Amino acid sequence: MCGRSSLTKTEKEIEARFHATFYSEELERYNPLPNFNVAPTQIHPVITSLEPDHIHLYRWGLIPFWAKDKNIGAKMINARIETLLEKSAFKSLLSSKRCLVPLDGFYEWKTEGKIKTPFRITTKDQDIFSAAGLWDRWSMPDTGEIMHSFTIITQPPNELMAEIHDRMPSILSNENERLWLDSELNAGDAIQLLVPYPAENMIAYEVSKNVNNVRFNDPSLIEPLKYNPSFIQTRIF
Repeated sequence: MCGRSSLTKTEKEIEARFHATFYSEELERYNPLPNFNVAPTQIHPVITSLEPDHIHLYRWGLIPFWAKDKNIGAKMINARIETLLEKSAFKSLLSSKRCLVPLDGFYEWKTEGKIKTPFRITTKDQDIFSAAGLWDRWSMPDTGEIMHSFTIITQPPNELMAEIHDRMPSILSNENERLWLDSELNAGDAIQLLVPYPAENMIAYEVSKNVNNVRFNDPSLIEPLKYNPSFIQTRIF
């Protein structure tokens, strides 16, 4: 599961990376950047297949158009690649509502007995990378207010992530990002783009347990522990 992440870059850095622009009114309303501890239900940038040249701010935690209330979103922060074509909540979205979720890191907890140690995982070859996502548009029954939301697709781990957790987000290569957003690409071919990111291009390191609490949100969260830091890199090879 991918339940915490980070996007600590500026608006301009994100725009330059994806050759897309934010809508100024959305930034003025939400102003989510930088975020060192992105959590479910928060607002986060996404780039959709409908508007690949613009960056929107959507809520993390998918609320399908048919949902009775928005609380379902807290249970749908991730979509497993194995069941994308089976679950009704995801199958139609895979064909028409794919998105990129810009990140510069994500957090996962390594469990050893009763001890859970938080790690931050980043890519060595990209300052900002993108996780494959799906989005939907939901109308609040009583007010008609429109809410846009997204989920991050997860898959089995690569060799690096296997030492920490049994899932990882589906990180796209640069060349596959535009393909993922291509509206002409069918669902079956789109899934073929979701291959494990190369372990040799990733790094993981132990971080402060403050990341456990969403109220903590500052640069110290992304720093390696000063005392006896644990690094997981290419030693597995």
